[in-house]
Amino acid sequence: MTTEGPDREIRRWLEGHVNLETGSVGLPGGGGRGGPTLERIAELAALLGSPHTAYPVVHVTGTNGKTSTARMAAALLAARGLSVGLVTSPHLARVNERLSWNGDPVADGVLDGLLDSIRRVEPLMTAPPSYFEILTAAGFAWFADVAADVVVAEVGLGGAWDATNIVDATVAVVTNVGIDHVEYLGPDRVSIAKEKAGIVKEGCTLVLGETDPELAPIFLGGPRPDRVVRREVDFGVHENVVAHGGRLVDLFTSGKEYEEVFLPLHGAHQGDNAACALAAAEAFFGGIPIEEELLVSAYASVEMPGRLEVVGRHPLVMLDGAHNPAGARALQVALTEEFPIDARTFVVGLLREKEPGEMLAALGVSRGDRVVACRPPSPRALDPAAVDQAARALGVTDASVVDSVEEAVARALAVTPEDGQVVVTGSLYTVGAARVALTS
Repeated sequence: MTTEGPDREIRRWLEGHVNLETGSVGLPGGGGRGGPTLERIAELAALLGSPHTAYPVVHVTGTNGKTSTARMAAALLAARGLSVGLVTSPHLARVNERLSWNGDPVADGVLDGLLDSIRRVEPLMTAPPSYFEILTAAGFAWFADVAADVVVAEVGLGGAWDATNIVDATVAVVTNVGIDHVEYLGPDRVSIAKEKAGIVKEGCTLVLGETDPELAPIFLGGPRPDRVVRREVDFGVHENVVAHGGRLVDLFTSGKEYEEVFLPLHGAHQGDNAACALAAAEAFFGGIPIEEELLVSAYASVEMPGRLEVVGRHPLVMLDGAHNPAGARALQVALTEEFPIDARTFVVGLLREKEPGEMLAALGVSRGDRVVACRPPSPRALDPAAVDQAARALGVTDASVVDSVEEAVARALAVTPEDGQVVVTGSLYTVGAARVALTS
């Protein structure tokens, strides 16, 4: 890999495009550009030679757990000797994190070259692509260039109108359906499920991690998958217990039982993600079970930056990108089970779409905890004063507002005893900034 830094000029060009993540405009297609559409990404992909058709795709959506599931599925496919591309989003520190091949993020020089090729064809497009569309196309082009055997692609938002949905997936994965991004996906789980069902294509295998029987018809009522693999019926978790440095899980699929598999990850929810990833990998191989030694080796090597990641000791410092109430509740359960303590220091930075009282309650913030509210590095940041107010409404007396994430982390470390805990959460943007501050 090159040791040179990124081309600043080409990165400025990328940053100058419509970006839903930073809130520079609304939905791709908003701001006078029409409604949500796949036309721009399809046109861009065609100009690049339709690279997304050069390999089979495992397509992953879900309200929570999709990044972890995608990473674990990629690790399992690579353990079988395949050349595996991986698309995830958003990134924590560097945009390169979004695209990886066989576990390695794209090098600056390679990414710059991909971006430049898109810049050259952009004038031929009917309308300029968005930031996410550019990166999605760049990833698909890179994986065609390196002759990837398979690509695991995580949906950025929803499914039906997401730029990754130009693919016809071999395996479509739905981890779960919860309430999030209601301003884009709809106000209830039915509306959100309909958006996520958009990745299910005729002839694919559907790995359905959502167990609500009222939602299942939504995923089965459109294009018909060849096969449906259901959580708790065809795959799942028998046992999921705390182990030193992670979890020990007993997983099952329709073809095999896997006992006492070690996951170097925290939180019972990661066992559910591991089961979903295993089902996806087996589905890709036509239902043939993964050899147990390969699964054990693949999962032992998995890393999940910013997902209940321990980055410091004395005090214990943990980062978790929980960004909706369901994710916050999963974090609270994990903290209670694996890191019990009477009181914690929470560093919380939310985006403006979130209700701070609901998020803090889901995190289990109580009277004895400390809360340091901060502003995520995003134009969509919620005023930290609102977080502070919500904390005080829950009875927290030791609450404060510090504008930047870096300053908030410093404040938290200063007020937390060596045998205490600091938990940084609320947004992946908050976690990304904290991770840079704590690990650089």
